[in-house]
Amino acid sequence: MSSSTVADADLPTFADVVAAADRLKGQAIVTPLVESSALNKRLGFRLLVKAEPLQRTGSFKFRGAFNRLVQLDEAARRRGVVAFSSGNHAQGVAAAAEILGMPATIVMPADAPAIKLANTRGYGAEVVTYDRWTEDREAVAARIAAERGATIVKPYDERDIIAGQGTAALEIIAQAAERGIAIDAMAANSSGGGLIAGCALAFAARSPVTKVYCAEPTGFDDHARSLAAGSRVANTPGATSICDALLAATPGRLTFEINRRHLAGGLVASDAEAKRAMAVAFNELKLVVEPGGAIALAAALEGRFPGQPRTVAVIASGGNVDPALFREALAA
Repeated sequence: MSSSTVADADLPTFADVVAAADRLKGQAIVTPLVESSALNKRLGFRLLVKAEPLQRTGSFKFRGAFNRLVQLDEAARRRGVVAFSSGNHAQGVAAAAEILGMPATIVMPADAPAIKLANTRGYGAEVVTYDRWTEDREAVAARIAAERGATIVKPYDERDIIAGQGTAALEIIAQAAERGIAIDAMAANSSGGGLIAGCALAFAARSPVTKVYCAEPTGFDDHARSLAAGSRVANTPGATSICDALLAATPGRLTFEINRRHLAGGLVASDAEAKRAMAVAFNELKLVVEPGGAIALAAALEGRFPGQPRTVAVIASGGNVDPALFREALAA
């Protein structure tokens, strides 16, 4: 899958990230950048954690969703939107649609965490479930959108989605600068790659000395392998992970083009390491983080960053975890 077919004109720019930040003022929460002195001492480096579980809907996904939906004209708003998601993009689109007064239909896997299904419905969206192993969610969404004349809002491979997600990195850079901190390396989780692509644009413009990495669960490290190969490669079919938010089969077309230009590499952590990171986030930072949201943190805790950076920033990207799984992580 070559990335050579992507034109620069198709890609979002840093200016798009800045414009998204303006649109999100008063809507998205400026989430804190937290740290633990005790944890820093144990690790031997300074670790800054962007607390996106405290974002509206419990994840960074609200940023991109609102940035996309708020730009739709009145006619498109009346016809509504359709999205496909395992849960966090679903909630982000549902919440943004509720704020803007437009109907939303979300195509979600039947085995998505119950909390994500319930929360999506709670924002007033219609939820249509599918079997993630036998059905194509994009085909289901396309059929619904065609029937209703609705706008499809992709989870990661859209300019406005990528730009919106990048606002998290703008905040990290500003928050660190206010405290006189220079960030040597940063990481965010990657599934389709929208979050880390937006972050890469922001860091390339505002903190180009920072090395930026994607973080993925074992078995779903398609970004890391694609970066090494120089072109998009797919995950091996049949792999499983508790990181339900990070199960995209391949990097996005637009996201990979950005990431191959700007990322220093990819980091990988196991499900067991994600659970340990969830426990650390709770015990040391008082944050509830879902497995996929803890992957970048896990990579930092396990010492996966090359070159022993002195100051590392990671995004804890979401906190929508079912209670039973969270208890299991705390007991691990």
